[in-house]
Amino acid sequence: MKFKNLGFLSVVVSLLFLTASASAKEHEQAPYEANWESLAKHTPAPEWFRNDKFGIYFHWGVYSVPAFGNEWYPRHMHLKDKKEYTHHVNKYGVPTEFGYDKFVPDFTAEHFDAEEWCDLFQKAGARFAGPVAEHHDGYAMWDSELTPWNSMDTGPKRDITGEMAKALRKRDMKLAVTFHHARNSLWKNEKGQWTGHYSGAKTNFPSMLEDKKRAILYGYMPREEFLDMWLGKLKEVIDKYDPELIWFDSWLHEIPEEIRQEFVAYYFNEAAKKGQEVLVTYKQEDLPQTVGVLDLEKGGMKDKTEFVWLTDDTISYGSWCYTENLKIKPTRVVLHSLIDIVSKNGQLILNISPKADGSIPEGQRNVLLEMGKWLDKYGEAIYDTRPFVVFGHGTAKDEKGHFGGVKTDKAKTAEDIRYTQKGKTVYAFQLGKPAPGDTVLLQGFAKSDGRPALNVASVKLLSNGESIAMKPTDAGLELTIPPVIGEPLDDIANVYKIELE
Repeated sequence: MKFKNLGFLSVVVSLLFLTASASAKEHEQAPYEANWESLAKHTPAPEWFRNDKFGIYFHWGVYSVPAFGNEWYPRHMHLKDKKEYTHHVNKYGVPTEFGYDKFVPDFTAEHFDAEEWCDLFQKAGARFAGPVAEHHDGYAMWDSELTPWNSMDTGPKRDITGEMAKALRKRDMKLAVTFHHARNSLWKNEKGQWTGHYSGAKTNFPSMLEDKKRAILYGYMPREEFLDMWLGKLKEVIDKYDPELIWFDSWLHEIPEEIRQEFVAYYFNEAAKKGQEVLVTYKQEDLPQTVGVLDLEKGGMKDKTEFVWLTDDTISYGSWCYTENLKIKPTRVVLHSLIDIVSKNGQLILNISPKADGSIPEGQRNVLLEMGKWLDKYGEAIYDTRPFVVFGHGTAKDEKGHFGGVKTDKAKTAEDIRYTQKGKTVYAFQLGKPAPGDTVLLQGFAKSDGRPALNVASVKLLSNGESIAMKPTDAGLELTIPPVIGEPLDDIANVYKIELE
């Protein structure tokens, strides 16, 4: 006999057969294949996302250490025509002497407390939250086995994403993670030009990339190797932390379509195994609308939409990360933006900017707490609602698009009205404070061809339940503010609760 141990061989063959069968069965049972047609069977926006409306994330990483310019400091410090380059040379030295990696030890995060942060986010009224998992700079904010540049092995020596995931789920909040790392790749495009976040390093300081470890941070590696790492990092975060929302920045289109499809299929299939309802976002035309949720940066829609969308915006003017001169928006600006977005079938994920030491500055905290105070009183008109027959009316002129299509950096006025609806209850937001005795016209209730008749049973102030005198007219529903009100009207926005017959 050629083989003496046929029994052992039989066991090995059986195990291989069972493994192959199990793998084939698992593949057969996976509900989604890596093509857009199959992935479109997944609901782009789960109900929890439509109900929760408001989340918080944070641009916080190594770029928070220099605290100068903005979160693109690691790119601009290598470009000789940028103010960041001049600042860097004057304060730290030329990039070849002090590369971006030299900031990592000072990203200490000693005051970071995931429990305290999540308490703050919950008090602010957020229902989902999470970190910028990796920005363009190539630094991973989780315990990664794929890159040495991660928050567990360097800098804070802590698993930031893991700590956040644990603290959020204790509060029944969803985990959102954002990925900006498609831009990290330092590679030549079809025109032979160096592209990627650190293109200035390759053009002006190529010797910096001779350090193999630094080259990983700068995304300087064979393109196929980078693409494997791009996908691997996403799978690693999915496997370790089970995020309910994965958000992508621009430049996702630079990732080949088949790799994007592989990622989405992996995410959706893993979520299906775990009984999760998840979503993935995109900014331009990087994913089909049948698969992902459109995100608009610092913008929104001109009118309400049939499809669900998201706005990402920041609590400050200018930089998305902490800088020493960071100017924070007034609470009314942020809340008016949230109300406008929700009225048009959108949701908001709001960025905050912690310091490198893990502290959240008082000015940002105050805005979050003031938002939470308002939402405690009026949140019924935000959460679990859907758009009304019209989004609203007034003097604010908004356009669709990124970067100020909707004026997210400016407050609206008492002339601006927005609506939401929940069953037979309509909520009308007046984005300002009317005077006692004022008449407020709700044009959303005007008689109009093709619009269903809306018979109103009662109108009350949502804040205290006080009845408001009303008069239906062809032009809309006229409300008369009482001369004397039980408690003061809100300076930021007031909500009228309208019950339909």
